[in-house]
Amino acid sequence: MSVSDWLLGKRLSTIEEEQQEIGPLAGIPVLGLDALSSAAYGPEAALTVLIPLGAAGIGFIGPLSAVIVAVLLIVFASYRQTIAAYPGGGGSYTVAKENLGTNFGLLSGAALALDYVLNVAVGISAGVGALVSAVPALLPHTLALCLATLAVVTLVNLRGVRESGAAFMLPTYSFVVALGAVVVIGIAKIIVSGGHPVPLAVPPPLAAATHTAGIWILLRAFANGCTAMTGVEAVSNGVPLFRKPRVPLAQRTLGAIIAILVLFLAGIALLSRAYRIGATAPGQTGYQSVLSILVGAVAGRGPFYYLTMASIGIVLALSANTSFADFPRLCRVLAEDGFLPDIFAVRGRRLVFTQGIMSLALFSGALLLGFGGLTDRLIPLFAIGALLAFTLSQAGMVQHWRRRRGPRVGRSTAINAVGAVATGLTLLVVAVSKFTEGAWLILAVIPALTLFFRRVNGHYQRIASQVATIDPLEIPGAQNPLVVVPAGSWNKMTQHALRFALRLSPNVRVVHVKTEADTVEDLLSDNWELLVGSRARAEGIAQPKLVILTSEYRRFYKPFVDYVLKLEIDNPGRDVVVVIPDVILSHWYEGLLHNNRGAFLRSLLRSRGGPRLVVVDVPFRIND
Repeated sequence: MSVSDWLLGKRLSTIEEEQQEIGPLAGIPVLGLDALSSAAYGPEAALTVLIPLGAAGIGFIGPLSAVIVAVLLIVFASYRQTIAAYPGGGGSYTVAKENLGTNFGLLSGAALALDYVLNVAVGISAGVGALVSAVPALLPHTLALCLATLAVVTLVNLRGVRESGAAFMLPTYSFVVALGAVVVIGIAKIIVSGGHPVPLAVPPPLAAATHTAGIWILLRAFANGCTAMTGVEAVSNGVPLFRKPRVPLAQRTLGAIIAILVLFLAGIALLSRAYRIGATAPGQTGYQSVLSILVGAVAGRGPFYYLTMASIGIVLALSANTSFADFPRLCRVLAEDGFLPDIFAVRGRRLVFTQGIMSLALFSGALLLGFGGLTDRLIPLFAIGALLAFTLSQAGMVQHWRRRRGPRVGRSTAINAVGAVATGLTLLVVAVSKFTEGAWLILAVIPALTLFFRRVNGHYQRIASQVATIDPLEIPGAQNPLVVVPAGSWNKMTQHALRFALRLSPNVRVVHVKTEADTVEDLLSDNWELLVGSRARAEGIAQPKLVILTSEYRRFYKPFVDYVLKLEIDNPGRDVVVVIPDVILSHWYEGLLHNNRGAFLRSLLRSRGGPRLVVVDVPFRIND
């Protein structure tokens, strides 16, 4: 078994595609980790903003969470319709492009792409942060742990969709069961105690109030809490991953993800208020995450506490898997429409879009390196991309329903219209409240990505306009091409190239560039008759012409290329073919010992030559 087979698994044929499709059980870890893990930082992000309100701040987490859950349910209802209307995937990009126009589609695609990249960096850094907070000795290795986690998630996804679903199933459901148990037990204790449960591990005391509740601080808390809505779009983008019948299975998966997330968000808000749990200042001595305090208060600091916190940390780190499932598919759709390089639409050895996976790993790895593995300040910002995509998708669905007729079109239109308004207002609140904290950067990058997509498409359109034709074949004239063979010395490679050149045309020129005071010129010129001339006459073919060029500054490429270009100019209407002998080595690393002159010469001729200049590579294989 080769190393690549061991790391990535054996190659899968196209006919094995159905075996890689998934159902709801695997769909939750593949497409739902981003959404589910947001329960670990969404409520905390909101409570962190409410710290200046002291004990009074806890009273607002319930209403804020209720609004967030309401928006989440509206988005859920909207995306159920999107899944049914667009089962081919593509999510917000496809919906916006087909109903609102290409510009809005590209804007949505750019927002989603940025959201996926930020989600990988934020999720992994948050997971590693949870591990480091439990084991402080690992703090100096934070960045290394982030990059190692990124490498593992990347490798698992390169092995295929089913592999990633199977690998992440145990951590995902362990997290769901553990945190779900905390919520259920906590609510039961609230009921039994009449609303005043006694914490098993006493939460840290709430800070004294330094501000009064105002609309601005509440809007900022709401904006931070909206990070809990990221990842909801993933299922609509990944519908093709599901086995048949795809639409009901995808809808069922989305429903399960939203149900679990709503339970967590509502439960955390309720328990935080009942147990009087607030956020502690990040980065300061004595910091604990809200979930750490909550689990300790409900279940104590025994083995169950450490099991739950371990599952939370692992799921946070693995939440990047949702981006690895959807980002490559978004890139595939963009590439098929001509807005990204074609290679993004090509499936690799395990029927996944390898180029998209590797690009996502590269971009998110760069973010982790740039921030030293500490990307906490990005958490409130990456919701902007998701909310923009939500809004454009729902607005697009409104247009979609307006063009259709049927008994339930009015109801469907209303659902998507409410979704567009709700997510649009939420986007406005988040963008304004976070503008000075870095949201301006996100709002600048999204248009820049859109422009990049346009430039790529412009390149493809320019190429297509120049190569497209409906004209019939133009039969070439009877003139043979002029064939040029570069020769550094007389050897088997030169012989091999010259034999091929003589098959193409009787007009062959062997060109040697004299760069040093060596004997190569004398060897070729003095022995030309013996080596070539007499043999050509014996075979009854035209004798190749030997051309000796002198390079005053010991350069090979310029004199040779200038000679070929002049030959093309002096012979209008005739093709000029340059036959370049190239050594093919048995092992790739042996290429480091050679100058690769042939590859560089090919590049120069192709970039500077005209339409009648043809470059032909003649391989000469070296055996062990």
